[in-house]
Amino acid sequence: MTATLRIAYHMAAFSWYAFIVKSLAAKDGEDLPPGIFVYGGPWKYLTFLNLLLQMVFFGLAAVNDFQPGKKSENFLQRCTDLLFSVFAFPVGMFVVLLFWTIFAYDRELVYPATIDAFFPPWINHAMHSFVLPILLGEIMVQPRVYPKIKHGLAALGIVGLAYLSWVIWVYLSVGIWVYPLLGLFSKAGLMGFFFFNMSVVTLLYLLGEKLNSYIWCEDKSKNKMKAKRK
Repeated sequence: MTATLRIAYHMAAFSWYAFIVKSLAAKDGEDLPPGIFVYGGPWKYLTFLNLLLQMVFFGLAAVNDFQPGKKSENFLQRCTDLLFSVFAFPVGMFVVLLFWTIFAYDRELVYPATIDAFFPPWINHAMHSFVLPILLGEIMVQPRVYPKIKHGLAALGIVGLAYLSWVIWVYLSVGIWVYPLLGLFSKAGLMGFFFFNMSVVTLLYLLGEKLNSYIWCEDKSKNKMKAKRK
Protein backbone atom coordinates (compact mmCIF):
# COMPACT_ATOMS: atom_id res chain seq x y z
CA MET A 1 0.00 0.00 0.00
CA THR A 2 1.27 3.45 -0.89
CA ALA A 3 2.15 5.99 1.77
CA THR A 4 -0.79 8.18 0.71
CA LEU A 5 -3.32 5.40 1.18
CA ARG A 6 -1.76 4.44 4.52
CA ILE A 7 -2.03 8.03 5.76
CA ALA A 8 -5.64 8.22 4.59
CA TYR A 9 -6.46 4.96 6.38
CA HIS A 10 -4.93 6.05 9.67
CA MET A 11 -6.52 9.49 9.58
CA ALA A 12 -9.94 8.05 8.68
CA ALA A 13 -9.74 5.50 11.51
CA PHE A 14 -8.66 8.16 14.01
CA SER A 15 -11.48 10.49 12.95
CA TRP A 16 -14.01 7.66 13.25
CA TYR A 17 -12.95 6.72 16.78
CA ALA A 18 -12.77 10.36 17.86
CA PHE A 19 -16.36 10.82 16.67
CA ILE A 20 -17.58 7.71 18.53
CA VAL A 21 -15.79 8.64 21.75
CA LYS A 22 -17.23 12.15 21.59
CA SER A 23 -20.73 10.73 20.99
CA LEU A 24 -20.47 8.42 24.00
CA ALA A 25 -18.97 11.06 26.28
CA ALA A 26 -21.92 13.34 25.45
CA LYS A 27 -24.27 10.73 26.92
CA ASP A 28 -22.75 11.09 30.38
CA GLY A 29 -25.21 12.95 32.57
CA GLU A 30 -28.29 12.07 30.54
CA ASP A 31 -31.20 10.11 31.99
CA LEU A 32 -29.70 6.70 31.30
CA PRO A 33 -30.76 3.29 32.67
CA PRO A 34 -30.03 2.97 36.44
CA GLY A 35 -26.45 2.08 37.24
CA ILE A 36 -25.00 2.40 33.74
CA PHE A 37 -22.77 5.39 34.52
CA VAL A 38 -22.76 5.14 38.32
CA TYR A 39 -19.26 5.57 39.74
CA GLY A 40 -16.64 6.03 37.05
CA GLY A 41 -18.99 6.89 34.22
CA PRO A 42 -18.02 5.25 30.91
CA TRP A 43 -14.44 4.85 32.18
CA LYS A 44 -15.28 1.57 33.90
CA TYR A 45 -16.28 -0.18 30.67
CA LEU A 46 -13.64 -2.04 28.70
CA THR A 47 -15.51 -1.14 25.52
CA PHE A 48 -15.04 2.59 26.13
CA LEU A 49 -11.42 2.18 27.21
CA ASN A 50 -10.79 0.17 24.06
CA LEU A 51 -12.27 2.94 21.91
CA LEU A 52 -9.86 5.39 23.55
CA LEU A 53 -7.00 2.96 22.96
CA GLN A 54 -7.87 2.62 19.28
CA MET A 55 -8.24 6.38 18.89
CA VAL A 56 -4.84 7.04 20.47
CA PHE A 57 -3.15 4.35 18.39
CA PHE A 58 -4.50 5.54 15.05
CA GLY A 59 -3.80 9.14 16.00
CA LEU A 60 -0.16 8.34 16.72
CA ALA A 61 0.04 6.18 13.59
CA ALA A 62 -1.21 9.11 11.51
CA VAL A 63 1.33 11.48 13.08
CA ASN A 64 4.08 8.93 12.50
CA ASP A 65 3.18 8.71 8.81
CA PHE A 66 4.40 12.28 8.42
CA GLN A 67 7.69 11.69 10.26
CA PRO A 68 10.81 11.95 8.07
CA GLY A 69 13.61 9.44 8.06
CA LYS A 70 13.70 5.67 8.29
CA LYS A 71 10.64 4.33 10.06
CA SER A 72 12.60 1.55 11.76
CA GLU A 73 14.74 4.18 13.50
CA ASN A 74 11.79 6.32 14.52
CA PHE A 75 10.88 6.35 18.22
CA LEU A 76 7.22 7.01 17.42
CA GLN A 77 7.23 4.07 15.03
CA ARG A 78 8.46 1.76 17.79
CA CYS A 79 5.76 3.14 20.10
CA THR A 80 2.98 2.48 17.59
CA ASP A 81 4.35 -1.00 16.91
CA LEU A 82 4.21 -1.77 20.63
CA LEU A 83 0.81 -0.17 21.11
CA PHE A 84 -0.76 -2.10 18.25
CA SER A 85 0.86 -5.49 18.81
CA VAL A 86 0.50 -5.71 22.60
CA PHE A 87 -2.68 -3.74 23.25
CA ALA A 88 -4.76 -2.43 20.33
CA PHE A 89 -5.08 -5.70 18.42
CA PRO A 90 -5.59 -8.27 21.23
CA VAL A 91 -7.79 -6.01 23.39
CA GLY A 92 -9.86 -4.80 20.44
CA MET A 93 -10.42 -8.32 19.14
CA PHE A 94 -11.25 -9.52 22.65
CA VAL A 95 -13.94 -6.87 23.10
CA VAL A 96 -15.62 -7.92 19.85
CA LEU A 97 -15.35 -11.65 20.50
CA LEU A 98 -16.49 -11.64 24.13
CA PHE A 99 -19.30 -9.13 23.66
CA TRP A 100 -21.01 -10.92 20.79
CA THR A 101 -20.54 -14.33 22.39
CA ILE A 102 -22.31 -13.22 25.57
CA PHE A 103 -24.83 -11.15 23.61
CA ALA A 104 -25.81 -14.22 21.58
CA TYR A 105 -26.27 -16.24 24.78
CA ASP A 106 -28.19 -13.63 26.79
CA ARG A 107 -27.87 -9.96 25.96
CA GLU A 108 -29.19 -8.93 29.38
CA LEU A 109 -25.91 -10.13 30.87
CA VAL A 110 -23.84 -7.62 28.94
CA TYR A 111 -26.03 -5.12 27.06
CA PRO A 112 -29.59 -4.93 28.47
CA ALA A 113 -32.40 -4.15 26.04
CA THR A 114 -33.18 -0.96 27.96
CA ILE A 115 -29.96 0.55 26.61
CA ASP A 116 -31.31 0.46 23.04
CA ALA A 117 -33.44 3.53 23.76
CA PHE A 118 -30.28 5.54 24.50
CA PHE A 119 -27.70 3.97 22.19
CA PRO A 120 -29.02 3.26 18.67
CA PRO A 121 -27.87 0.07 16.90
CA TRP A 122 -25.22 1.87 14.87
CA ILE A 123 -23.43 2.96 18.05
CA ASN A 124 -23.53 -0.60 19.35
CA HIS A 125 -21.89 -1.84 16.15
CA ALA A 126 -19.42 1.03 16.20
CA MET A 127 -18.32 -0.07 19.67
CA HIS A 128 -18.49 -3.83 19.23
CA SER A 129 -18.36 -4.75 15.53
CA PHE A 130 -16.44 -2.29 13.35
CA VAL A 131 -13.39 -2.59 15.59
CA LEU A 132 -12.61 -5.99 14.05
CA PRO A 133 -12.43 -5.06 10.34
CA ILE A 134 -10.53 -1.87 11.15
CA LEU A 135 -7.88 -3.86 13.03
CA LEU A 136 -7.62 -6.45 10.28
CA GLY A 137 -7.28 -3.61 7.79
CA GLU A 138 -4.41 -2.17 9.83
CA ILE A 139 -2.53 -5.46 9.58
CA MET A 140 -2.88 -5.25 5.79
CA VAL A 141 -1.82 -1.59 5.73
CA GLN A 142 1.46 -1.72 7.63
CA PRO A 143 3.79 -4.35 9.12
CA ARG A 144 4.48 -4.19 12.84
CA VAL A 145 7.56 -5.21 14.81
CA TYR A 146 6.53 -7.38 17.75
CA PRO A 147 8.47 -7.52 21.04
CA LYS A 148 9.66 -10.79 22.51
CA ILE A 149 6.63 -12.89 23.41
CA LYS A 150 7.43 -12.97 27.13
CA HIS A 151 7.75 -9.18 27.23
CA GLY A 152 4.59 -8.59 25.24
CA LEU A 153 2.53 -11.00 27.35
CA ALA A 154 3.96 -9.56 30.57
CA ALA A 155 2.85 -6.05 29.57
CA LEU A 156 -0.57 -7.35 28.50
CA GLY A 157 -0.91 -9.22 31.80
CA ILE A 158 -0.12 -6.11 33.85
CA VAL A 159 -2.78 -4.12 32.01
CA GLY A 160 -5.26 -6.98 32.42
CA LEU A 161 -4.68 -7.10 36.18
CA ALA A 162 -5.02 -3.31 36.38
CA TYR A 163 -8.43 -3.44 34.71
CA LEU A 164 -9.51 -6.36 36.90
CA SER A 165 -8.53 -4.36 39.99
CA TRP A 166 -10.58 -1.42 38.70
CA VAL A 167 -13.65 -3.63 38.15
CA ILE A 168 -13.37 -5.07 41.66
CA TRP A 169 -12.85 -1.59 43.13
CA VAL A 170 -16.05 -0.36 41.49
CA TYR A 171 -17.97 -3.31 42.94
CA LEU A 172 -16.56 -2.80 46.44
CA SER A 173 -17.30 0.93 46.27
CA VAL A 174 -20.91 0.93 45.05
CA GLY A 175 -21.96 -2.73 45.10
CA ILE A 176 -22.58 -2.86 41.35
CA TRP A 177 -20.71 -5.08 38.92
CA VAL A 178 -19.59 -3.33 35.76
CA TYR A 179 -21.24 -6.17 33.81
CA PRO A 180 -24.34 -8.02 35.14
CA LEU A 181 -22.75 -11.31 34.09
CA LEU A 182 -20.16 -11.05 36.87
CA GLY A 183 -22.87 -11.15 39.54
CA LEU A 184 -23.72 -14.73 38.56
CA PHE A 185 -20.34 -16.16 39.56
CA SER A 186 -19.04 -17.34 42.89
CA LYS A 187 -15.61 -16.11 43.99
CA ALA A 188 -14.00 -19.21 42.50
CA GLY A 189 -16.08 -18.80 39.37
CA LEU A 190 -14.96 -15.20 39.00
CA MET A 191 -11.32 -16.19 39.23
CA GLY A 192 -11.89 -18.90 36.65
CA PHE A 193 -13.69 -16.47 34.35
CA PHE A 194 -10.95 -13.86 34.59
CA PHE A 195 -8.28 -16.51 33.98
CA PHE A 196 -10.21 -17.71 30.93
CA ASN A 197 -10.43 -14.15 29.61
CA MET A 198 -6.68 -13.62 29.99
CA SER A 199 -6.08 -16.90 28.17
CA VAL A 200 -8.24 -15.70 25.28
CA VAL A 201 -6.42 -12.35 25.14
CA THR A 202 -3.11 -14.22 25.09
CA LEU A 203 -4.26 -16.32 22.14
CA LEU A 204 -5.41 -13.18 20.32
CA TYR A 205 -1.99 -11.61 20.89
CA LEU A 206 -0.34 -14.67 19.34
CA LEU A 207 -2.86 -14.59 16.48
CA GLY A 208 -1.96 -11.00 15.71
CA GLU A 209 1.72 -11.87 15.63
CA LYS A 210 1.10 -14.82 13.31
CA LEU A 211 -1.07 -12.78 10.94
CA ASN A 212 1.48 -9.97 10.82
CA SER A 213 4.30 -12.43 10.14
CA TYR A 214 2.35 -14.41 7.53
CA ILE A 215 1.09 -11.42 5.55
CA TRP A 216 4.29 -9.42 5.49
CA CYS A 217 6.75 -12.31 5.14
CA GLU A 218 4.69 -13.51 2.20
CA ASP A 219 4.70 -10.00 0.77
CA LYS A 220 8.48 -9.76 1.09
CA SER A 221 8.89 -13.15 -0.62
CA LYS A 222 6.79 -11.98 -3.58
CA ASN A 223 8.84 -8.79 -3.90
CA LYS A 224 12.07 -10.81 -3.91
CA MET A 225 10.71 -13.09 -6.63
CA LYS A 226 9.74 -10.07 -8.76
CA ALA A 227 13.19 -8.54 -8.24
CA LYS A 228 14.88 -11.76 -9.40
CA ARG A 229 12.72 -11.93 -12.52
CA LYS A 230 13.74 -8.40 -13.46
